[in-house]
Amino acid sequence: MIGKLLGNRYEILEQLGGGGMAIIYKGRDTFLNRLVTVKVLRPEFTCDEDFVRRFRREAQAVASLSHPNIVSIYDVGREDKTHYLVMEYVEGDNLKNLIRGQGRLQPGRAVEIARQISEALQHAHENQIVHRDVKPQNILITRWGRAKLTDFGIAREATAATLTQTDTVLGSVHYLSPEQARGETAGPQSDIYSLGVVLYEMVTGVLPFQGETPIAVALKHIQEEPARPSFVNPSVPPGLEKIICRAMAKVPHERYQSAGDMAADLESLYATVAGEINRAVPVDEFATRVISPVRPAEEEIKTQAGGRRVKRRRPGWLWAALIVLCLVGVSLAAFQYYVNVPETTVPDVEGMTLEEAQGILQKQGFKNIQVTRSYHPSVPQGRVISQDPPPETKVKVTRTIALSVSQGPEYRTVPDVIGLQLKDARIKISQSELNVADVQERFSDRLQGEVLDQDPKPGARLSKGSGVILYVSKGQQPVTCQVPDLTGLTLDRARAELERVKLKLDENVGRATSTDYLPGQVISQNPAKGMEVQEGSSVQVTISNGPGPARRLARVEAKIPDDKKEHELRIVVKDVQGSSEAYINTHPPGETVVKEVPYYGKAVIQVYIDKKLVGEKSVE
Repeated sequence: MIGKLLGNRYEILEQLGGGGMAIIYKGRDTFLNRLVTVKVLRPEFTCDEDFVRRFRREAQAVASLSHPNIVSIYDVGREDKTHYLVMEYVEGDNLKNLIRGQGRLQPGRAVEIARQISEALQHAHENQIVHRDVKPQNILITRWGRAKLTDFGIAREATAATLTQTDTVLGSVHYLSPEQARGETAGPQSDIYSLGVVLYEMVTGVLPFQGETPIAVALKHIQEEPARPSFVNPSVPPGLEKIICRAMAKVPHERYQSAGDMAADLESLYATVAGEINRAVPVDEFATRVISPVRPAEEEIKTQAGGRRVKRRRPGWLWAALIVLCLVGVSLAAFQYYVNVPETTVPDVEGMTLEEAQGILQKQGFKNIQVTRSYHPSVPQGRVISQDPPPETKVKVTRTIALSVSQGPEYRTVPDVIGLQLKDARIKISQSELNVADVQERFSDRLQGEVLDQDPKPGARLSKGSGVILYVSKGQQPVTCQVPDLTGLTLDRARAELERVKLKLDENVGRATSTDYLPGQVISQNPAKGMEVQEGSSVQVTISNGPGPARRLARVEAKIPDDKKEHELRIVVKDVQGSSEAYINTHPPGETVVKEVPYYGKAVIQVYIDKKLVGEKSVE
């Protein structure tokens, strides 16, 4: 798989890991020239419709979610028998490896990770998605410390009829809720329970339940209470222990009713323990300890004269009093700094300049302001794009306020695509992180699909994501001609007439009964006569199978001029048989001539005197 190009776009670079259903690869999007994560369904499951359906469900589930703490899905595809998802590439490691490498986390760090995942779950639950497999392996920690929830591979829509699988237990057993272990419906509270287990593991470094088999672990989730976190790690604050125990309640209705409620409690607790992230206070600094009996201090003074040592005693009560006062002072200071922290409302600073935003936040009491800068297509340079926590949120004044400040639009150089085929031009423009805004076609002597011109011109600078207009050849302008009238002609005559105007007779000739046209004559055509078509086009005709029109007689009356000389009278019939002279003779002046002439079908009868047309009528 390494080196393979999926979808003619995603290059597989290296394997990152794998799970029961899929293998995870690091890849590169060759169109946008960025790193991505590619999740490929294992070959043994490609013929299993259930696995394929679950695999594609992950894309459908996460595609409806948009949250900074959820890994985004960019694309889903299939090549031959390979099913794959393309996801956001996260630089960092998963939480499980972090715990294995560092051991238990400081409470402040654990609270912040759990808060972010709670907010991610709340967003998923609001969109009717239950994750059902929340565990440290599915929580990624970026290089900048942000937590991201991934792997919705066994997620279900909360309203789906297939949510309950009574004969199957899905998810990782160490993080399974009691109801999942019993094969019952997994709802939002199931995710909350699993997050409680993750939080337990973060602050203690161990799992709440262990067993020799998965069944044994599942039974413990159902029947047993875990050891209290503070028993495993005495430095776990009581408030944090209360949150963990509530999240891990055996009965769903005794847990938090929403992940948002859990996030709110973690937010309130954060200020109490946040200092541990940056200050790393030793866990036993203020722990109760036994103080050895205080003995009187002695100073030895050597006299200059005789060298005899004299011991000067200091009162023991003075040392004890100083130590007590120091401990009381430090305890009060710690209480004021970590516990008795005022709350305030986060002001709305989005759209302000950085200086204005910092001034307003500092005036509100916030001292910890973290600034990151990023490009933005519409927010002017130096102004705040977004803030975290959001406006109107109530938080402790010790909370860090994160501001994302615009660097203005990110510019790209317009590539030269003139002379390329349209498909190749689109790829080259996409690789420059620009878009094709419009394609306008023109007739040209260049190959069809070739780019003739572009706007803006090559080398121009555009903001990232802007559009380029392409002018593309649609080939040489065709020569057109009018379709002649073929009705009444035989096939041979119709073919000759079409070739005269550089058209072709379609070999697929239709046949139909007709009482208007003789057998073998054209009774209809497509395109119709008079239409403009390209030279070389085909015309389809339908010919008569008979029986053809009956013979009829038409009465023709002609008055010979009375000018004392004879005149030639000629009667011409034009019908389905063609044009023919029905009568010709010389008559004296002043005579009235009456004749009956035969015709077939629709006909035009013309009367000529001395070769001059003097009358005409149509008959049927």
